[in-house]
Amino acid sequence: MPRVKGGFKTHRRHHRILRAARGYFLGRGKLWRTAVIQVRRAWASAFKGRKQRKRDIRRLWITRINAGAHISGMNYSNLIHGLKDKSIELNRKMLAELAANEPSVFAHIAKMVKG
Repeated sequence: MPRVKGGFKTHRRHHRILRAARGYFLGRGKLWRTAVIQVRRAWASAFKGRKQRKRDIRRLWITRINAGAHISGMNYSNLIHGLKDKSIELNRKMLAELAANEPSVFAHIAKMVKG
């Protein structure tokens, strides 16, 4: 039986990994074994980072809403609870935008909730 080295498919797989590792330091971008390790680690970090970014953005929204609520004389939890009680359906992203860019509108919403 003839010897099979993999040839085309192996070369294509190696090329895909090495292309992903382009720009890495020293052998991590040029040597197959170290490039595989580094690229897989990078993909794992990228996956975790996509989840982390969602958490970070939500924290930023909450911080902005809290700052706007404090200007209006209340805190974040009272504002959110009041919005739910009054059945005002504004998500945190929109509330944060209003608090940052339209403080007068946000103050009006806070006044509705407060009074």
